[in-house]
Amino acid sequence: MSSLQKKILSMVADDLSDIEKIIYKNLDPYLDIVKQTAEHIFLSGGKRLRPLLVTLCARLCGDDKGLGKRFSAIFEYLHTATLLHDDLVDGATQRRGRDVANTIWGNSTAVLVGDFLLAKSLEIAAEAEDIEIIKVVAHITREMAEGEIFQLLKRGDKNLSLDEYMMIIKGKTGVLIEGSCRTGALIAKADRKQEKALTEYGFNMGMAFQMADDLLDYTSDTASIGKETGADLREGKLTLPVIIARKNAKESDLLFIDKIIEKREFSLKEFEKFVSLLEKYQGIEYTKKCILNHIDKAKKTLDLFGNSRPKETLMLIADYVFERKY
Repeated sequence: MSSLQKKILSMVADDLSDIEKIIYKNLDPYLDIVKQTAEHIFLSGGKRLRPLLVTLCARLCGDDKGLGKRFSAIFEYLHTATLLHDDLVDGATQRRGRDVANTIWGNSTAVLVGDFLLAKSLEIAAEAEDIEIIKVVAHITREMAEGEIFQLLKRGDKNLSLDEYMMIIKGKTGVLIEGSCRTGALIAKADRKQEKALTEYGFNMGMAFQMADDLLDYTSDTASIGKETGADLREGKLTLPVIIARKNAKESDLLFIDKIIEKREFSLKEFEKFVSLLEKYQGIEYTKKCILNHIDKAKKTLDLFGNSRPKETLMLIADYVFERKY
């Protein structure tokens, strides 16, 4: 664990403890199979980034009653629902270093528990009795589905454009983190400028986070990321490092890159050569620059707010997104 990660965790330890209790409390009245399947992911080491962002953004805007924390489970449930569905669609075998839920409880259970969590997130949002919050959650749910559908349609398409990639990651990750931050502002009854600033902070954080996730598939190891390296490539998902390398590659190297994309099954030696070409043709460096650009934009949106503990924490979380192990 890095010194930055330790510092952040020490600053938010009480919040994370409360968030855990809220997440589990909202599952208490329901069937054991629901709790078991959801808890399989909850207990696998997720960072609770989204509910934490709701809590911090609400507090930054003056929430002193813990309302942000109370409604933070909305976004962990939305996130967990997408993980349950994505693992099934992608044919994944591991999530955060553990067997995926559908290999334990079956496909039907994984889908239905995912549906339950989506419905539960809307139910909790309705308890806020604020139509804007309900609209945000409904919008997120639709955009995430659209992002996943579009990615499915583009699976294996070696000509995926930069604009198409950005559209996919906005739907997969960007809107959920953006919505978490915006909801924090809405819960605290922030003014329009504050709401806009935190919405932009969340959008840029979401884009940076997904780009960093995509980069880790080529720069980290299985133990660090909790899934098999090269998983995106095997699933036919073209991400930013590959798109940029393809754009810059010479013909002979482009032929090899495309062969691996089309093949989807490859040896460790072939994968290592593929990664070396991503480095050679600036795919990895370009992705790092894009991540830093979004982090920079996210941090600048916080200039609107005076110095405070929540602001300091949000700044450090932005830095942490880039620090994740490459």
